[in-house]
Amino acid sequence: MSKGQITKARILHQAAELFNQQGYAGSSMSDVMDVTGLKKGGIYNHFKTKDELSLAAFDYAIATLAQHHRAVLRQHHHAADRLLGIMAVFSSFIDHPPVAGGCPLMNTAIEADDAHPALKARAQQAMTNLRKLLCHIVDTGIAKGELQPAVDSDVFATILISTIEGAIMISKLYDDPVHLERAIAHLTDYIDEYLRI
Repeated sequence: MSKGQITKARILHQAAELFNQQGYAGSSMSDVMDVTGLKKGGIYNHFKTKDELSLAAFDYAIATLAQHHRAVLRQHHHAADRLLGIMAVFSSFIDHPPVAGGCPLMNTAIEADDAHPALKARAQQAMTNLRKLLCHIVDTGIAKGELQPAVDSDVFATILISTIEGAIMISKLYDDPVHLERAIAHLTDYIDEYLRI
């Protein structure tokens, strides 16, 4: 990597963590300068606007999350174990988030709502990709005889994501991981008792 590419990667990493902790609206370019140690011109040399940086930082955060998902999929072959592995990635968000500040998808979805249409569109696409991944795991598991054939993969994906993201939010609100632990335990029981063949 060239010096410029290394600097750009460092800006993305540090900006992704800043935005994920303070929000996009709550982070100024001065904040970005503080965390990167660069002057405004050094940042604008790589990103023309704060909006461009925010989109690139979100993409970076989601790519980091996706790396964790791919690692889990490489480790497990049975569909139920793959689902449990994806859940383990999310359960790590309380103590060891892939990007400081928790789940970048949930944080961005909440903040971007209607205030930042381009960021909202990115968050929607990232959520669609996550839902497609879960549906693919379930549908493949059904086809291979690993999961119960009656399960609706799209419904399951919605319930799994909603349960985990809601539990992450409650755990962060109370600074108590027990809420996420309860949700993971419930989903684990469901997968092992009702889905797994």
